[in-house]
Amino acid sequence: MKAVGYKKSLPIESPDALIDFEAAKPEPQGRDIRVAVKAVSANPVDYKVRKRAAPPEGEVKILGFDAAGVVDAVGPEVTLFKPGDEVFYAGSILRQGTNSELHLVDERIVGRKPKTLSFAQAAALPLTSITAWELLFDRLGAVPGKSVDPRTLLIVGGAGGVGSILIQLARRLTGLTIVATASRPESQTWCRDLGAHAVINHAAPMKEQIEKLKAPPVALVASLTNTDQHYKAIAEFMAPQGAFGLIDDPSEFTASAFKGKSISIHWESMFTRSSFQTADMIGQHNLLNDVADLVDKSVLKTTLGESFGTINAANLKRAHALLESGKSRGKIVLEGW
Repeated sequence: MKAVGYKKSLPIESPDALIDFEAAKPEPQGRDIRVAVKAVSANPVDYKVRKRAAPPEGEVKILGFDAAGVVDAVGPEVTLFKPGDEVFYAGSILRQGTNSELHLVDERIVGRKPKTLSFAQAAALPLTSITAWELLFDRLGAVPGKSVDPRTLLIVGGAGGVGSILIQLARRLTGLTIVATASRPESQTWCRDLGAHAVINHAAPMKEQIEKLKAPPVALVASLTNTDQHYKAIAEFMAPQGAFGLIDDPSEFTASAFKGKSISIHWESMFTRSSFQTADMIGQHNLLNDVADLVDKSVLKTTLGESFGTINAANLKRAHALLESGKSRGKIVLEGW
């Protein structure tokens, strides 16, 4: 089968940073389903793994987590899916990735593809939807339901993949006031169109901009990018007893910045359940089915930002380069082989 991977951790400009190659057809065991991959999307975790985790000598690591496709075969213990089912999911960081024609994934982290979306549109959603959902409801403790919530949620990096779905979830499923950050005019428009009540520029001092909004107190913060650059300033204007959540890997982070206000700190990684085979691992199956229902009811919409053509090394290198630049908006999707 066709696949895209890497043998060494190289800069994306290198000809061999990502390579096309032929891989063996994987066979499903246990609760695995085998998916014929129709579309994938790129995430920052792809380039972070490529840069930091070189495969063993002589092996090729296949990247990719988001995928949408059709179930091709199932393992003997599978109960949730059958061949022919259309699915979408974000795989495990401990296994080979989705940048291959056929891919094995545990059925407990797979959802049914939204009926109203194409494979490309669906592939934009899984990893960011899981991350945003878990961050908003499980980590920050936002209350689902449209009753008025007298708090503001600040989303730092609102135009990225996670921010794009988090804005929608918070606006449509909670009563929070949503303030997103974005630095470029087109990114600010993107955030407003997705449902942010207001957008501020994280390239300028945020405290003064927040004060001018006269919004409810900033009690919840979702820090999605450049946390090390912003967290101390954010701690100064956050409401006491709030909650600060982050998903990135800050090079510097001091929890004591939040101590005086008794602000809780929460890390979110959507790979936790699959990596540790947690008892609630099937929660991601249920979560993705809920997302599919919300999409099919027109409550949520795909966050597909750009299509980069067929799934191959050249196009995936372009996707990695754009993600590494920090200038992507929404999700980058590739479709077909």
